[in-house]
Amino acid sequence: MTKAEIVADIANKTGVEKVAVQAVVESFMEAVKKSMMSGENVYLRGFGSFTIKRRAEKTGRNISKNTTIIIPAHNIPAFKPAKSFVSQVKNSVK
Repeated sequence: MTKAEIVADIANKTGVEKVAVQAVVESFMEAVKKSMMSGENVYLRGFGSFTIKRRAEKTGRNISKNTTIIIPAHNIPAFKPAKSFVSQVKNSVK
């Protein structure tokens, strides 16, 4: 499902114009990004958590040049679904 399909689905279910729904969806995504870029996690009860995971520094290989490189420590965004969400998907998907 794409963002456009989500916007269309919400607009059909609520009767709100697609333009307004798209603005709300875009604002939600921007709020999540802004919060995570400032180091805060986002918790949505019953849905899941957007968290920041820390990756430690490690060594890697550049196989085309046959050299060792250092991959610096960095943060990545992650999503962990809520238990109720997981169980709903598990029971509905066949």
